[in-house]
Amino acid sequence: MRYSRVYIESVGYELAPIVVTSTELEQRLRPMYDALHIAPGQLEALTGIRERRWWKPHTPVSEGAIAAAQKALRERNISPTDIGAVVYAGVCREHYEPATACQVAAALGVHGEAAIYDTSNACLGVLNGVLDIANRIELGQIRAGLVVACESSREINETMIQQMLDQPTMESFTTSLATLTGGSGAAAVLLTDGSFTPARRPRLLGGINLAEPQHHKLCRWGIRSDAPEHHVPYMQTDAVAVMKHGVELGKRTWDAFVKELDLTTERFDKVICHQVGEAHQKLILQTIGVAAEKDFSTYEFLGNMGTVSLPVTAAIAKERDFLLPGDMVGFLGIGSGLNCLMLGIQW
Repeated sequence: MRYSRVYIESVGYELAPIVVTSTELEQRLRPMYDALHIAPGQLEALTGIRERRWWKPHTPVSEGAIAAAQKALRERNISPTDIGAVVYAGVCREHYEPATACQVAAALGVHGEAAIYDTSNACLGVLNGVLDIANRIELGQIRAGLVVACESSREINETMIQQMLDQPTMESFTTSLATLTGGSGAAAVLLTDGSFTPARRPRLLGGINLAEPQHHKLCRWGIRSDAPEHHVPYMQTDAVAVMKHGVELGKRTWDAFVKELDLTTERFDKVICHQVGEAHQKLILQTIGVAAEKDFSTYEFLGNMGTVSLPVTAAIAKERDFLLPGDMVGFLGIGSGLNCLMLGIQW
């Protein structure tokens, strides 16, 4: 897929206020660690994540999404009346219905002919939303659109910690470890056709996606249907298999990606990856042949914030002058499913 008239005007983000260290989580799991003779410090050693953030209890996810969206709009001084579509792309939602996008749009003042809906695709949700908006802009249907998301790891972490304490087995530890990497935050990506101001902004060149849905059981987050209690959430991840098959899929996607954009690996100045953890980050970069110094990471202090990890990381990279005007930038997303989506941006 290629685009000729789609620009990323701004990326707004909101970080959850409560910092939770890996040491704190392990202290809560001390009875399990003692029973299984697990040495403290394994969570950070295995993932490279020393801390992540949680929202305050009972914080609506729409609240974080609204705050991020307001920041994105203020940065470019674009009116909500100019927004032709609002897509909420988070895994976490307010309700089964209506779409959480409706709450965000109402708070922003977006209405009328605007398309307002939710989309879901695990950690790729925001990137999929970006493509939805980009297609509308490229077709001339709208001039501007917003993709928003907010993720909260607090609730599933609390649940899984209790389940790990109730069932202190090595299997429980290994399948639940990835859950403890989760962080919380919100992001909003504002895209336009470039007609609002003459200011320079990143241009979306195009991208590609590949899928291997036969691996859909490797990482799951949902409600247990076999539980005696109603609505018991769970999250299970085969971390080894996810990394193995995810990196293999990432390599094939990267090869197709550079071919689609008629570029080479060396032509990319910077990359922003989905933030899983240290081992995954190193392996994917080595596999696709991108030097580590071209990558910017936030997993060390924000953890894996799901759909918002990549856009928040990109926004912070811009703030810290890592992403510079003229850079050729790759957004590299891999999500459970397995799905892989990569986007090329001329910064």
